[in-house]
Amino acid sequence: MEEPVEISSDDPIIATLHFAPFRNMIKRGVTMFMPAEGEPQTKQIKTPWGTELTAKRGDMLVYELSQPDDAWPVDAEIFDASYMMLEPGICIKRVITWLVPLIDVTGGDADRLVTVHTLEGSETVRAGDFYLAKGVQGEIWPYPIEKANEIMRPAE
Repeated sequence: MEEPVEISSDDPIIATLHFAPFRNMIKRGVTMFMPAEGEPQTKQIKTPWGTELTAKRGDMLVYELSQPDDAWPVDAEIFDASYMMLEPGICIKRVITWLVPLIDVTGGDADRLVTVHTLEGSETVRAGDFYLAKGVQGEIWPYPIEKANEIMRPAE
């Protein structure tokens, strides 16, 4: 079995990819990860798409309103630059998310695994099931194609 392709935000291939702008169209829930003193200051979070990421003190835990137990961590600084609070505990992404099919990284091989090094940890996913997303500070993460088709719209 081939080793996964590895990619990080400073990888030279990022500059060669043809990202397209998309806008997220749904409200989400959010809580801040704030463990008490003496408690562990990080927490492993199993994401809805099956990988594990590390939340650190102050990170925001974002979730779909219909699935409050399926959260993923977002760095607090990235959250502040990307999301808008609508009311306590409810937010919407206010910035463009740039997407490109992850198979563009694998030369069209949909079955190839790709390890994406995100701010919150590494995620290994099947290229054919994910986009590569790029955010406001050049951070990258895998974004499920199925989910993007449900909630994202091309930005105008």
